[in-house]
Amino acid sequence: MPRDIPVGNGSTLVAFDKDYILREFYFPHVGEENHTAGRPFRFGVWVNGRFSWLPDGWEIKRDYIDDTLVTNVELINKQLKIRIIANDLVDFHENIYLKKLTVENLSDETQEIRFFLCNDFHISGNPVGDTAAFKPEVNGLLHYKGERYFLTNVYANNKFGIDQFATGHKEQGPDEGTWRDAEDGILSGNPIAQGSVDSAIAIHINLEPGNKDICFYWICVGKDWKEVYTLNDIILEKTPELILKRTLDYWRLWADKEKLNSDLLPQKIDRLYKRSLLIVRTQLDNDGAIIAANDSDIMQFNRDTYSYMWPRDGALVTYALDLAGYSELTRRFFNFCAKVMEREGYFLHKYTPSGALGSSWHPWFKNDKLQLPIQEDETALVVWALWNHYKIFRDIEFIKPLYRPLIKNAAEFMLRHRDPNTKLPQPSHDLWEERQGVLTFTVGAVYGGLIAAANFTEDFGETEISEGYRNGAAEIRDAMDRYLYLPEKKRFARMINFNQDGTIEIDSTVDASSFYGLFAFGAYEPNDEKVTNTMQQVYERLWCKTDVGGLARYENDYYHRVSDSVPGNPWFITTLWLAQYYIAKATTKDELDEAINIMEWVADRSLHSGVLAEPVNPYTNEPISVSPLTWSHATFITVVQEYINKLLEVERCPVCEHPIHSKHQEQ
Repeated sequence: MPRDIPVGNGSTLVAFDKDYILREFYFPHVGEENHTAGRPFRFGVWVNGRFSWLPDGWEIKRDYIDDTLVTNVELINKQLKIRIIANDLVDFHENIYLKKLTVENLSDETQEIRFFLCNDFHISGNPVGDTAAFKPEVNGLLHYKGERYFLTNVYANNKFGIDQFATGHKEQGPDEGTWRDAEDGILSGNPIAQGSVDSAIAIHINLEPGNKDICFYWICVGKDWKEVYTLNDIILEKTPELILKRTLDYWRLWADKEKLNSDLLPQKIDRLYKRSLLIVRTQLDNDGAIIAANDSDIMQFNRDTYSYMWPRDGALVTYALDLAGYSELTRRFFNFCAKVMEREGYFLHKYTPSGALGSSWHPWFKNDKLQLPIQEDETALVVWALWNHYKIFRDIEFIKPLYRPLIKNAAEFMLRHRDPNTKLPQPSHDLWEERQGVLTFTVGAVYGGLIAAANFTEDFGETEISEGYRNGAAEIRDAMDRYLYLPEKKRFARMINFNQDGTIEIDSTVDASSFYGLFAFGAYEPNDEKVTNTMQQVYERLWCKTDVGGLARYENDYYHRVSDSVPGNPWFITTLWLAQYYIAKATTKDELDEAINIMEWVADRSLHSGVLAEPVNPYTNEPISVSPLTWSHATFITVVQEYINKLLEVERCPVCEHPIHSKHQEQ
């Protein structure tokens, strides 16, 4: 079940499923550790003797307050005759998760309403050795284990503190969980439980017909009792309403810091652009890791998650954020990369948010030979993204400590990690992580990485080294024509492999990444005949001819495939690559409109909240696999920025030749 409406601050991340059940709670890193293990924090409502758990009997509409990371969720139960507006947030500065509940009595009689908020912590990802206890000095409930503390409290009926609560055991024989204790409308008041435990809190409200009332629930997160006690004091001192207001104000300021001229975009595109910026921010750890996705339901398929930093994903996300002006975030990523890079100048498969080597299925040994278990595009794209960062911000003091250990180290690796005869990069794993060989996408990325390194070394005065990198890139470019282009098919191969007998094994599958890797990193001009021919075949053979539409990754893509009648499920990333191509080759405003059409397609197929998944169902548009996918949102940001930059380039005053539009709002 894909996740929706994530909220976070770079240290704490909270996310919900489609039923508005809290399912992810990460601290102290985004993506590490998950203190729910994907289990539900149930939410129940009792009204005049009748009880209902979400989502049964509820109409649920999930969204955000515009331009913020504060949710705006509407819950209506026609049988219970109540309406609830829920606003969730993680404070922008402190590790506090806060929920505001505004309840309205829709009936013509007085109603006693009881909210039941259940805390199903699996601290550090498992329930072994957890403790749940009532703390009378704060009238709150505390869950703790080791250096992880979670203090829950409420404000209701004009006072702070919990009146009704229970702790108990779960997932042990007949003990399903303390949440069952809520179904009769009364909690037991058991003050402590140890082991595999959970807890429940009740808030009692009496409402006259047509009236509304407000209450707050929060969880303070820290590494010891003193820390969470202090955070609870902050809420009491500032009030929950002020915590809400300051977080709203902060994110509105953050999302609009560059004052992008929204008049240049259709409203739905502008809205999704800001929403994408904010959602991407929730997936960025404050220590620099950019996490692919945080949706623990994917564990049902392979017993692992997307909660890792892939250098490729991170590089493409930083490219988007740099275009958007958020250099303070991207610098953290590049510093993170410098710390985890292997001394030989390459990145391994993926990394945890705290910088440890992540799980992998790439072998170090194959066919009785040693090999590097890498996706070389990941190394190349970090250098490529760093050069784009430097072009925009010219922050020499930041680049200086990265110049030798990251830039030159990676460039020297890319230069030597080539076949001495063909000059192509050695075989590596592909960006889809499904095959190994010499891939057009990877080769294009390595070309871009070497050119970026050449630009750096030239700027730093090492012209001889720069020339060596440029010569290496030129050799790779010539080899792409010689080995990867298929003249009889008028397109590039997805992948080739060189056999020991000198023959070449060709994988000619039409793959969107092959087309994208040609122009995106500078190997070919977008109007090169080889590129245009490849693109035409990509569109003709990978576009899903359904009401949903969209571009599949490649022919017969098996990943979560729902039908053999389409080439594969449509992905937001690959569909947006088409928009990037249209922008890259456009010379007029009319030609740019093709990119607008794709951006509107994406906006129309996002969730109501603006969340973008990985692929979607080609018939129902339901999210498939993880959601939100950071890369999907980053690609949308990239397309918007590239569109505006090209629009300023092609629409100029015929007299003075200055752009007729302004990229930023007038101050």
